[in-house]
Amino acid sequence: MIKPLLITLLALSAAVANAQSSNTIDSYYPLLRNTFIEANAYKTVAFVEKRWRLPGNKGFNESIYEVEKTLQQAGYKKEATGEADGPLTYRIETREMQRPAWEPVNAMVTIEGEQKPLLTFTNNRNMLAIYSASTPPGGITAEVIFVDRADLKNIDSKKIKGKIVFAEANVGMFYSSAVKNGAIGAIGYSMPAYTQPEKNVNSIQFGGIRYQDSLSQKFGILLSYAAKERLKAALQKGPVKVHVDVEAKIYPSRELTIIANARGSVKPDERFVFSAHVQEPGANDNATGVGTLAEMARVTATLITQKKFSPKRTITFLWGDEIVSTGRYITADTLRAKGIKWGLSLDMVGEDVNKTGGSFLIEKMPDPSAIWTRGKDKHTEWGGRALQESDLFPHYFNDLTLNRCMQQGRDNGWVVKSNPFEGGSDHTPFLQAKIPGLLMWHFTDVFYHTDADRLNMVSAQEMKNVGISALATAYTLTAADEPTTLMLIGELQKNATDRLNDEYALSAQAIKEGLPADAEKHKIDVWAKWYTDALSKMTDINVDGSTGPINNRIAKAKQAVMDLNLEIDADLK
Repeated sequence: MIKPLLITLLALSAAVANAQSSNTIDSYYPLLRNTFIEANAYKTVAFVEKRWRLPGNKGFNESIYEVEKTLQQAGYKKEATGEADGPLTYRIETREMQRPAWEPVNAMVTIEGEQKPLLTFTNNRNMLAIYSASTPPGGITAEVIFVDRADLKNIDSKKIKGKIVFAEANVGMFYSSAVKNGAIGAIGYSMPAYTQPEKNVNSIQFGGIRYQDSLSQKFGILLSYAAKERLKAALQKGPVKVHVDVEAKIYPSRELTIIANARGSVKPDERFVFSAHVQEPGANDNATGVGTLAEMARVTATLITQKKFSPKRTITFLWGDEIVSTGRYITADTLRAKGIKWGLSLDMVGEDVNKTGGSFLIEKMPDPSAIWTRGKDKHTEWGGRALQESDLFPHYFNDLTLNRCMQQGRDNGWVVKSNPFEGGSDHTPFLQAKIPGLLMWHFTDVFYHTDADRLNMVSAQEMKNVGISALATAYTLTAADEPTTLMLIGELQKNATDRLNDEYALSAQAIKEGLPADAEKHKIDVWAKWYTDALSKMTDINVDGSTGPINNRIAKAKQAVMDLNLEIDADLK
């Protein structure tokens, strides 16, 4: 077995390092807790979640302008010549869109002969597929033809011409083929198992159909489980006609992105970037990201104005179109991109976990848990492909951010978890640009992307926990001095020790069960290298640059990790 003394010494060394300069980071928490007003974040969510938001449409733009009001009231000034105009500035970037904006207005589907509508937009705001066109005034009535999923690729045009195609499949998969073969519209049902559709029978996940042009565009209807079962039951009795009345707007528009900066006093071109996407119609996804980030920007302005905090590097707050706006911010200005040191995405951050079933998570940058997912590491039901060793992104940002969240949770019982990298939100553009990027989110959420994702599923306290932790992370990294850096090195050394001990126990058990020892040793070796590489990158934390004490502490921490790695390898037989 591993010598207990070595483990104890490693933990003790990290504890001593943690004790040094802990006051710097610790002091952020009471400051942030007293300044972050969760009611402000909740109020913004209440405004945004009422609007069906897609780039360029009315709801999206109104949400951007609501954030602008918050920034103005907090003291951010609109840029005249650039970010250097003042310590607190913002700008709204405007771009022409290649595709028109889409906005749902109203819809109703009724089975002929029945009084109660099958679906109404009032009750199911996701029933219209994105880019559905309006029907003629008064709607249309047509026969519904059910097509088996297996036959969707070979739809008989004679059978469906002038009719509405219905299939138990994502409407976007067969809409174009159906319309091409003469259908006047399409109705689909597709709900993933994690949404528990047989329990949440009225939920509909939003989806879309391909936009062709203003003349040939038809409608797509998405069904809830209850509506699907009702329509199928009617079809079993014989031919069925439905009346479909759709009102939607499709119009040319411009895409908006709003960017605010709390300018660094020492190295303003180095920055920590927060992003929250505005589009999508839900409350948790992602009105909570918008609202939480707006309050974080207000808190930062307040503390700077009151001279209670001064960032030495710039803190940037960005709201826009998911992945697109963040990716453009990174790639549009190569000089600016060189100064982006960390990126953190806020997506679905305000869930009431008792109602949605989702846990708060930090989605980690690719580490070995994305290759060998075992023990406490688990993928979400979103899922993720197994990565290769060449995909790994060793960096201290994973553990540093998790530690800041856990520090918040230690005082109030907030549950903090993590998941291996999966992708799919605003953290991915950072990683694609080789910039450390993380995601704060919740999953699995039974109401994810459904029209049941409304304000009553949001927790103001959850948003406060996220906002405080996110700002504590940014403040730590944008104002770090030598003592803070030394403390963080010790903290990461302890994280590495804990991880290697956990992986040792898992590998020892795997070998007992017959797995080859060499393969298990390799997993430990990869984890050890990941952490020693992550420790090497901590030279960039101190605003004033690396120092002799910092370099020495990193070297000692790396050696301790390597020593433990060797001892584990020797013990695994």
